[in-house]
Amino acid sequence: MKLRKSGQILLATVVSLGVGLGLTSCSPSNTIDYVYITNTKANPGQINVYYADSLSGALTQIPDSPYQSGGRNPVGEVTSPNGKNLYVINRDDNNIVQFAIGSDGKLYPLNTYNTPGSEPNAIAINQAGTLLFVADFYQPVSTGAAPYSPTNPGPGDLVVYTINSDGSLGGPVTQTFTQNGTQVSAPYYPLGVGPSGVSALANNGFVYVSDTLAVNGAGCSVGQGGIDGLQVSSAGVLTPAPGTPYCAGTTPSAIASDPTSRFLYVTDSRQNQLIGYTILSTGQLVTFPSGPSNTDVFPDGIVVDPRGQYIYVSNYTSNDVSAYAINQQTGSPSALAGAATYGTGTGPICVIVEPGLARFVYTANFLDNTVTGFQLNPNTGTLILNQNSPYLAAGQPTCAAAVPHGNHAFEHVQSAPGT
Repeated sequence: MKLRKSGQILLATVVSLGVGLGLTSCSPSNTIDYVYITNTKANPGQINVYYADSLSGALTQIPDSPYQSGGRNPVGEVTSPNGKNLYVINRDDNNIVQFAIGSDGKLYPLNTYNTPGSEPNAIAINQAGTLLFVADFYQPVSTGAAPYSPTNPGPGDLVVYTINSDGSLGGPVTQTFTQNGTQVSAPYYPLGVGPSGVSALANNGFVYVSDTLAVNGAGCSVGQGGIDGLQVSSAGVLTPAPGTPYCAGTTPSAIASDPTSRFLYVTDSRQNQLIGYTILSTGQLVTFPSGPSNTDVFPDGIVVDPRGQYIYVSNYTSNDVSAYAINQQTGSPSALAGAATYGTGTGPICVIVEPGLARFVYTANFLDNTVTGFQLNPNTGTLILNQNSPYLAAGQPTCAAAVPHGNHAFEHVQSAPGT
């Protein structure tokens, strides 16, 4: 979602589903997940924490919620694959805050880190839980140069942090690249203009970043968006994949990959499209022969369910979620039979599937300060709206993340809100 007047905002919507005539009580023994929603209205920002009921998906805030985010304008968050840590990026303070997640879902702030560039607005973690990726909307400028801003726009960057065994971050990994004909070493990797999303493949081998404008000389048309494809070493060193950057519609707004690391999907908020790519073994992207699929108005959030069978896209302007089935051979998405869209609150910008059972879908609705919940039918991919939804959030919710509770197997799912 492009909300540059009040700040770059990543929105995630949470959707919770109620089954039957009423909500099942959401005591800790019935909790399937803890759901975390960042909110930007207060200063500093806030994080709502909810119990998700295992039978209905209903959300109930835990005691002490909301928590402070550790900075202004929290626009993105991601949980560690082991469910022990939450990382939040605060755009207006250029920082990343690490929270420990208690067994009761409570948050405990541990460490704060500044990014090399400014306005961090997208975050992802690798499946191994060893590397954290953060995209800055603007990369650093040379000494004496005017800083980048909406009136002096410039390219973004991708920063890679190593993750220690306790969840703390190591210093940014030094990257080497060629810029203006000169080899440069820096604590970031340069991107195109306006990075809007980051997706780390489940195989830990590659990371992809969607850019509002492709890098000059990429072979894309003037004004066309792009995707940076980067191979990732175990130490976090980035190497460009063959053919990168790749052209991606006119305004790529969110990005997600499937759990088999074979397919990549990008939403285009200007053309109202979902664009798909096959990921070759080299990391190179090849667009689907079937071409883009239609979405509703202003798609700005995307998630692939942990089974790799369905895609859900949140549409900010039309206030709904589009649902697609994935062809398991080709990766091509097709709208689900029956209802192709499902209504949400006002201004959904991101969508997640909870990791405990992968049966509930949540969206964060920025404009009406709510979270919407749905139940996911694993056989058909269809959604049923919780009759007790929506759930109140602290104010201007922007992103969503979740960890499973109890003995449920953890299926790591990363939301992909747009900006």
